[in-house]
Amino acid sequence: MRLLKPTWVSHDGQPIFSVDIHPDGTRFATGGQGNDAGKIIIWNMGPVRDEKEEKDEDVPKSLCQMDNHLACVNCVRWSRDGKYLASGGDDKLVMIWQTSRYGVGSTVFGSDSKIVESWRPVHTLRGHSGDVLDLAWSSGDVWLASCSIDNTIVIWNGEKFPEQVAVLKGHSGLVKGVTWDPVGKYIASQSDDKSLRVWRTRDWQMEANITEPFQECGGTTHVLRLDWSPDGNYIVSAHAMNNSGPTAQIIERQEWKATLDFVGHRKAVTVVRFNPMILSKCLKKDGGKPQQYSCCAIGSRDRSLSIWLTALKRPLVVTHDLFKNSILDISWSSSGMELLTCSCDGTVAYLDFTPEELGTPMPKKEVNQNLEKIYGKCLLESNKNKTTNQIIESAALLNLRMKNNEEKNQTPEKLPAVPIKPASNSSTSDTPFKPTNKQIETKTADGRRRITPIFLSFQPDVAEAPMPYLAKKIQFTSSSESSKIVVEKLDRVTGPGLTSPSHSQHNTPVPESTAKSSSNVVTPKASSSTISGESKVTPSVPVSPVGERSIPFVQPMTAIDNKSQQGEVGKEGRLSHQQETPKTTASTPDRHSDKDYDKGKSKLSLKRKSGPDGQPRKRGRPRLKDREPHSGYSSVATTPVVPPSFVERETVCYMPASSELQLPVLDIDKTYSKQIPGKTGTVSILLEVENNIKVKEMTFHKFHCSKGGNHIWEQVLVSKIIAVAGSSHMACVACEDSSIGVYNTSGIRLLPSLIMDSKVTVFEVTGFHLMAVTKKGNLFLWNMKSKTASIKNESLTAIMTGEDKLVKSRLTPEGVPIFTLSTNRSYSFLPDMACWTMLYDQADPLQHCSDHHSSIPKGSIKVSGPLASLQSSQERPHHQSGRLLQSGHSLQQVSTVSYLESQVSASLFLKSPAEYKFWITTYVHYLIKEGMETKLREICNDLLGPVYKTLGSSGSTTWQEWILGLNKRDLLREILPLMATNLSLQRLYTEYHDQLESVT
Repeated sequence: MRLLKPTWVSHDGQPIFSVDIHPDGTRFATGGQGNDAGKIIIWNMGPVRDEKEEKDEDVPKSLCQMDNHLACVNCVRWSRDGKYLASGGDDKLVMIWQTSRYGVGSTVFGSDSKIVESWRPVHTLRGHSGDVLDLAWSSGDVWLASCSIDNTIVIWNGEKFPEQVAVLKGHSGLVKGVTWDPVGKYIASQSDDKSLRVWRTRDWQMEANITEPFQECGGTTHVLRLDWSPDGNYIVSAHAMNNSGPTAQIIERQEWKATLDFVGHRKAVTVVRFNPMILSKCLKKDGGKPQQYSCCAIGSRDRSLSIWLTALKRPLVVTHDLFKNSILDISWSSSGMELLTCSCDGTVAYLDFTPEELGTPMPKKEVNQNLEKIYGKCLLESNKNKTTNQIIESAALLNLRMKNNEEKNQTPEKLPAVPIKPASNSSTSDTPFKPTNKQIETKTADGRRRITPIFLSFQPDVAEAPMPYLAKKIQFTSSSESSKIVVEKLDRVTGPGLTSPSHSQHNTPVPESTAKSSSNVVTPKASSSTISGESKVTPSVPVSPVGERSIPFVQPMTAIDNKSQQGEVGKEGRLSHQQETPKTTASTPDRHSDKDYDKGKSKLSLKRKSGPDGQPRKRGRPRLKDREPHSGYSSVATTPVVPPSFVERETVCYMPASSELQLPVLDIDKTYSKQIPGKTGTVSILLEVENNIKVKEMTFHKFHCSKGGNHIWEQVLVSKIIAVAGSSHMACVACEDSSIGVYNTSGIRLLPSLIMDSKVTVFEVTGFHLMAVTKKGNLFLWNMKSKTASIKNESLTAIMTGEDKLVKSRLTPEGVPIFTLSTNRSYSFLPDMACWTMLYDQADPLQHCSDHHSSIPKGSIKVSGPLASLQSSQERPHHQSGRLLQSGHSLQQVSTVSYLESQVSASLFLKSPAEYKFWITTYVHYLIKEGMETKLREICNDLLGPVYKTLGSSGSTTWQEWILGLNKRDLLREILPLMATNLSLQRLYTEYHDQLESVT
């Protein structure tokens, strides 16, 4: 064993309250008091181990110094993976530090020490109202625990800082120490209230309260840093008393018994730290089988340090008067052979052991296997999303997870043809940032060199876990060394503004055959009639043929010389709906002479001075509406046209500013034909209207139906037909005298004429449902199969005013009307509730703040339906949800739940089973992810229904087994496996899994 005290490790004479060795063993951190604030220093471990490095002036001893804490730093702890450094201080803050790419090489303000590594606080955690005394990372860095003199322990989410998972309240005194169970099932804390408490991580409730060994203790220590043994069997507390003597109490995991203790220190024990490795050694002199045991280091206020092996009754090593003041913290290296301890006197001691002295460490894999044998399978290391830290207690859940893992392993993964390095945020953190070692050099026409610029990507400020610090990894070279950049000279001449030949050779010209002239642009006339249950009133807009891809047109800068020679079309001679197609190829000679360039330049200047008609051209940029488009290509993507499953009507209605609505009515001038899709596998039906047929002095209006080119039936009306609609079950007409006629597929009138209060402005049919909205804004909806009115004369004034415009109207196959207004809100009417309901609001902040997109089950595709059609054109990208809501995770969680519940209720009202299943699955997946057991239980109760029939009941119950054609219990059977991803819900899974099995 080696024992030494590096004198250069100090805080300028101020106390050092905490020390911790980095997992890679190349650096360690100390925290304590600075001159006017808290101070954290990261030191190089090399000079501590090796005397040669200590004497080498080129080897830095201090790597970084941080003074961000406003008051004394009480604790510093590295995360298990070494990526983060957590610190807590008297300023009530917990700071999470991470390496930074910038600031290296500068000096610390007010001192001569240089910054070799740059660390900056990436998160500041505010949750305590008093000094933070101790910190502890859980296995896998899933959680971070902090304790304070405010009598609480705060559990932070290690993946979503600064989210708080729980606040443990129960201590009545200052909480001075906290430690995690290596299995991940418990967390223990020790306080000045003379108690040690054990908390469950499953529900964050107290498991045990041990008070007997601490009844004689007083609050004489600055900290009470207890620790859990690496095998999970024991907790060793700090300050305890046995027969009025200070001890370190051993608390057994089995029933939390406190029968053993470490005795020998003359004053109160302040810190206990177990060696992270389980050791093995033949302790008997005559040999025999190696014995497995743990190693524990104990520090006390008596300034002594003792090293204990759990297999021996006496300490292995005891060092007296190691410091001038109390020992406050101890840290073992990840190898288990090195130890650092600090004192209130501002010094640090280093102890180095050999395997012959302590024992041989067991492999980590073997330790994990032993933990699984003793406590069951724990998914701390393999849990990728780190959302839980539980042991699988159910055999059914264990079998389900094993089955899922087998399916993942059996599923063949598509490998790329070329090996690709996995993308990561730290892909550039391991390599020094430098430009490429090759540059391309060309020449311009006047003989000057032109070097192709190289794009240097932006380097993020925060890096990943720091690399192990090596003293000899930085090598400086002389500035006179010749450059290693290879210069590739190309025998080509490039003109100004052209891309380099290395890039231009990959550009292929656009074939002229793909260019479409303006003669191919179709300009349909506006129509107000209803076609296949869908009526649209749209202005005349140029529409390009469907099926042509949009090809962007890119011109080199020198192509302007050729373009100046082309004829330009003036503004006066330009057609309103035609687009000029520019040439897709521009001849770019390899060499240009100065004379040719000057000629082209002069021609260009003349063209700028005068227009094509000889009139002087106005200076400056032309107005947007006068500009010529770049290309005549169609912008319509090659998407197959799928007939919608619902009726859609698009109209723009300009309303007068009055209390009574006056909607624009529909109209058919002379003739109109409409094709109605027939039933599956049948020929479509054609409805034709012919108005204003003169017979002597009378005027008639004909309405006839044909199928497959064969005339089936016809009707003659005396009032002009203004709208027609139909389905495979019936045909309907609306007339100018505010009447509506309904006919079956044989042409027989089903009802006498229905008289409205005014002419119709919306007229739609789906199946047996007929919807009409009159000019005065009154809504009617009938079911012609039962000849009943679903909605009777309901006014639209409840959802719109005279200034609003009715943009779209829909009638779903289930007979649900939907209206979209110019306010970007969509409404529907609930006949059973006799009121309007809002289905969608584009300005609703809940949908923008919702974070449900990450909870959509993998492999599921967002289905189409009436609800999706309302959101598809106006939905904002979900990646902005984190920016739009910075108030904290709790508020975003509530917003997401509210939004998902509104989507589930809307899809249920619209009677869309596919959308209902999608949203209820997404909702459940999010609740599982967030661990919201109460809401999950309500959903499971509704889907499961009554398990047993009540005696004496007639069998009638309010619970319905089917919802929108979906079996509720089958839906529950699909949802339950999702709970396997969150082990904190395993008891909920077992409860409903067993009940579901008993029912079926």
